[in-house]
Amino acid sequence: MDFTEDRIKELNIQLKEKTPGQVISWAFEHAKNAVVTTNFRPYEVAILNAVVEIQANVPIIWCDTGYNTPQTYAHAEKLIAALNLNIKLYVPKQTVAHRNVVMGIPGIDDPRHTEFTEQVKLEPFRRAMAEIRPDVWFTNLRKGQTALRNTLDILSLSKDGVLKVSPFYHWTDEELDAYLAERNLPNEHKYFDPTKVLENRECGLHI
Repeated sequence: MDFTEDRIKELNIQLKEKTPGQVISWAFEHAKNAVVTTNFRPYEVAILNAVVEIQANVPIIWCDTGYNTPQTYAHAEKLIAALNLNIKLYVPKQTVAHRNVVMGIPGIDDPRHTEFTEQVKLEPFRRAMAEIRPDVWFTNLRKGQTALRNTLDILSLSKDGVLKVSPFYHWTDEELDAYLAERNLPNEHKYFDPTKVLENRECGLHI
């Protein structure tokens, strides 16, 4: 299918009335090579569970910055085991210990913050996408998270032309809490992204 901007607008109107499971099933019907990206932040379990329920062996890209909290790492290990996730782990080329000596974690007003973000997040992500070469990319983007994400929808195109699918785009935290409770799925809120600092800043992958 030719996913032009006009066609995506039409599809978003149609898919808004569908459940996340129906959106995911639709996307798999049009995918040759789908992936999910995760950082195991709060509510990521929803997209992971929803996708693997439909296609169990889908590749899950985890770009681990190396700065996650102990709670996040424990949560990730629990989910990987419980959902039998097909994790494809990508990490920065420089260790945290080495980077701490060179630059530490620069503040958002520090000129080195751009290079820091490139090292710990953008380069591993580009490497992952270049190796796996997906045509469909499942994410847990939701409306209200950042100004940029408010301009997106269930379907959007990445700058490289990959179809991004966000089945829970219109869902609130309260709706996701109910979704997790119904399925007895764990959540974890002690999460840290060293590149964002502020919750309403974009992570860099979706720009």
